[in-house]
Amino acid sequence: MLQLICLPCVLLIRQTLLKQKSKKPLLLLLRLLLLLLLLLPLPLPLPLPLPLPLPLPLPLPLPLPLPLPLPLPVLLLLLLLLLLVLLLLLLPLLLPLPLPLLLLLLIVLLLLAAAAATSAASAAVATATVTATDTATDTATATATSTATSSTATASATATATATATATATDSATATATAAAAAATAAAAAATATNDNNSPSTSSSYYC
Repeated sequence: MLQLICLPCVLLIRQTLLKQKSKKPLLLLLRLLLLLLLLLPLPLPLPLPLPLPLPLPLPLPLPLPLPLPLPLPVLLLLLLLLLLVLLLLLLPLLLPLPLPLLLLLLIVLLLLAAAAATSAASAAVATATVTATDTATDTATATATSTATSSTATASATATATATATATATDSATATATAAAAAATAAAAAATATNDNNSPSTSSSYYC
């Protein structure tokens, strides 16, 4: 991509230098300034880093990170710069001055519009993603809270009903046991009285 941008710039510089004897120095100055503006955003070649020593082998190898693709605004800007250079190469040097200025203004406006549209689209996508994530999180939290509350209420009601039934059964068993004990006591007393009435001492005293 860098070579595709630099090659038209070199050709344009060569064409400009060959036409230095033109009678329009303002147009020549404008072209040179435009070339400087085009060469400014080009990335400078970085020196190669020194080779790092080999690390010790890890027990579990880490996954290699995926290469990040170029963002959409950078690709759009590179494409527009390439189109700008091609348009400047196609323009003859004998054109009047207002037409190159008009074309330059139009290209700058197109660049600004593309950058603004890309930024607005990125911001809209990010806002929509954050809103959807927040809504899903709130819904899941509310559902979990209501489910936990319902489960707690059901467990409390079940425990209360079980305790009530246990207490009722205990009271019924206690009352039954008390009634049985009273009946047994009365039967024992009646049997004792009957035995006393049927004893021999009572009969002999009666005959005397």
